[in-house]
Amino acid sequence: MPVADPGVAAALRSIVGDRHVLDGPDDMASYANGFRYGGGRARLVVLPADTAQVAAILRHCHLNGVQVVPQGANTGLVGASVPDATGTQVVLSLRRLTGRFDLDRANRAVTLSAGWDLDRLNERLEANGLWFPVDISASPSVGGMIATNAGGSRVLRYGDVRHNVLGVEAVLPDGTVTADLRGLRKNSAGLDLKQLFIGTGGSFGIVTGAVLNLLPRPRQTATALVVPRDSRTVNDLLTLCEDQAGEFLSAFESITGPALSAALHHRPQLRNPFGGPVPDECILVELMSATGGESGLNLDALLMRVLEQGYDSGVIADAVPGSPADLWGLRHAISEGLRGLGRVIGLDVSLPRGRVTDFRRAAGDWLRGHHPDLLICGFGHRGDGGDHFNLVIPKDRDTDFPPEKVSAIRQALYRLLVEDFGGSYSAEHGIGPVNLSFHQSFADPVQQHFSRLIQRHLDPDGLLGRVRW
Repeated sequence: MPVADPGVAAALRSIVGDRHVLDGPDDMASYANGFRYGGGRARLVVLPADTAQVAAILRHCHLNGVQVVPQGANTGLVGASVPDATGTQVVLSLRRLTGRFDLDRANRAVTLSAGWDLDRLNERLEANGLWFPVDISASPSVGGMIATNAGGSRVLRYGDVRHNVLGVEAVLPDGTVTADLRGLRKNSAGLDLKQLFIGTGGSFGIVTGAVLNLLPRPRQTATALVVPRDSRTVNDLLTLCEDQAGEFLSAFESITGPALSAALHHRPQLRNPFGGPVPDECILVELMSATGGESGLNLDALLMRVLEQGYDSGVIADAVPGSPADLWGLRHAISEGLRGLGRVIGLDVSLPRGRVTDFRRAAGDWLRGHHPDLLICGFGHRGDGGDHFNLVIPKDRDTDFPPEKVSAIRQALYRLLVEDFGGSYSAEHGIGPVNLSFHQSFADPVQQHFSRLIQRHLDPDGLLGRVRW
């Protein structure tokens, strides 16, 4: 491992204090390795406490040619928040950026530092009857969610992070600070600068603060696992739920039979809601409202009426109402269950909602023709067109799928997705080293050109982040 430059280490310590610059391999290990996989070697890890310290660090590194990798809670899956293998990059962790938390109840918004994580944010808001409605199985930081434009299970109802950010404070690669933390919900005064930092993986600047839109905390939730008559009626079921439940429909999550079986096998303490063989596909339907039952609204009764209409119209073959905790427990156990079966090839894709079934069918046909040993275990956010089209390499076939073969499989499926179905190869995980080559292959050339122009202007030496557009 390269020895950290004493000059850089000393300079960073003068900014944040000795305790907050890490250079020992054991101390840096958790910052250098990814949430599930991937990672490299850090030159140093620096933990600033506020925006001024972030600006000073970037200013020094910019002037001295030091590469910096920003990192939030390090829950990402595309390698954007961890260093490469060279041992030359400084990891700038935002974990200590938690000093600001200003709740504006009248504006139904909170201004906070970027190091706050999702779980702590919602715990803090609970006493005020509010929440930040982005639902993700991990607990990413606010800065990380903004950098990746995180989505989750309830985008159908509440939108992704982009729809729920009212303002940001960010530090540009040269240490310049730009901020608009007014929390305006309407502003047509030219360029919406915050969009430069949402979904771009920290490549244009490091988000150090934000104003987030908040919503009243739900007081009623009703859920059921619904089995469509066949794959062709899933779209009809979605239309039925939206027509009959309206704004109360908060989630419409597809779970294929192999994915559900993996979750049940890995966590035998979970109850199989079907009692026996699982269906080829089921849909987790959720209705949610901030209005209490005393108003006369009864979401359980509304959900039962929707299901009855589904039976009557031939859209539904079976339905099992259940508690939200139990049904979401099944849904959230899938990823861990798949890892128990073998090595996962995760494809985080999105399509126009009506084309998900057709893509799954075409991709499945291609895989059965070219790689029949792979298990297809899809699940995802069907209500917004998102799909985790996950493949599993069985443990006894792991050596048959080296990295170059896995990359070729991804390339072929993404080509099918983009060229034949008009989809995206990154629905909600962002563009990091894992996805960069696919972005270069399939993204619109004009979009790539403008991204490069902006990055070259802000960061001509390529010193910030893991992505060079």
